[in-house]
Amino acid sequence: MFDIDAWREIFQSINKNKLRSILSGFTVAFAILLFTLLFGIVNGLQNFFTQAFVDDADNSMFVRTWRTTKPYKGLQSGRKIQLKDAHFDYIIKKHSDKIQHISARKYLNARLTYKTKQDNYNIRAVHPDHRYLEKTIIDDGRFINQLDLNQKNKVIVIGRLVKKDLFGERPALGKYVNVNDISYKIVGVFSDEGGDREERLVYMPITTAQQLYGNNDYLDNILIGYNPRLTIDKAVAFGNRLERELRQKLDIHPDDQNALSIRNRAEANKGIGQLTTALFFIVIFVGSGTLIAGIIGISNIMIFSIKERTKEFGIRKALGAKPVAIIRMVVKESLLITGLAGYLGLLAGTFILNQIGDSLEDYFIYNPSVSSGLVIGATITLVLAGLLAGYLPAKKAAQIKPIVALRAD
Repeated sequence: MFDIDAWREIFQSINKNKLRSILSGFTVAFAILLFTLLFGIVNGLQNFFTQAFVDDADNSMFVRTWRTTKPYKGLQSGRKIQLKDAHFDYIIKKHSDKIQHISARKYLNARLTYKTKQDNYNIRAVHPDHRYLEKTIIDDGRFINQLDLNQKNKVIVIGRLVKKDLFGERPALGKYVNVNDISYKIVGVFSDEGGDREERLVYMPITTAQQLYGNNDYLDNILIGYNPRLTIDKAVAFGNRLERELRQKLDIHPDDQNALSIRNRAEANKGIGQLTTALFFIVIFVGSGTLIAGIIGISNIMIFSIKERTKEFGIRKALGAKPVAIIRMVVKESLLITGLAGYLGLLAGTFILNQIGDSLEDYFIYNPSVSSGLVIGATITLVLAGLLAGYLPAKKAAQIKPIVALRAD
């Protein structure tokens, strides 16, 4: 039951030692404040990298080519490296067990016209799996499918802002628009978390684009979603092996990074994971050290407080007070100081992080914040710290014999 007299005594004890209580509470508050800010910054760093790839699949690999910068096998530098359908088919045949999704891309720029409305847009000619690799959200209709590829259908999927430009609030699904004077049917409308630039794109079947705009089997680049069952290290190894194989097939010097490169999210995820793990342990080390200093401070305050109240404890024991009652009173006082100061530090830390917001984005820190798990962990830590800081001095005080306590100065 709630004992109001016991709590009144605790507040009286704190009131008699205001400066000591404030200083010890400040140490704990500062420790939790520092802990919160450091964790918030680490989370902000993770958020920045997550935001940077928000519209790409976490298991994506991006194969791109350009021009050679080194001669190789008697071939001069400056050659334009061209990916083709054969390379796309080779990847599927050789590494099907390591691939979840795969799509090629061909880039076009075209004028879209609907009645009196017209504008220029970037077009991506793709395979059906592209939807999953780019995290495309279908708002209306559907995405490109395999039948569209096989029949080289003249169909397109337009972004939300393209629809807004050409159709306003009117429905676009099923309508026909002219793409460079060729009529295409709109089969879908999409949105994308990548922002306005991504939502001002148009998708069409890659086979249609190859036939109508070049009459060839050329590809601009290839996107791969590696099997999510692969570990990070195996995914990195897969990307490195695929790069070596493509260099051999395309006659590219092994060290010519400009001619061919594979941007592998697994490598980025591995680097980010290692960095954030290292930062996490640094935060734990610094925060724990500061918190331990606060606990020691409170413990010392409790020792001084108990020493000043030795006679009081002697009288209590002489009147029949049990040792556990004395321990309980001291521990409550310690818990009160620790808990109150700790939550003030936690509130101050979260307030500062909220005020910072996105202002540190230039320093690769986006939306720094603390999770509910941290709050729960801080609560448990504060309770344990308060118990530890109060129990040891209280146990020693409770063991003093009444006659010895009454003789204390």
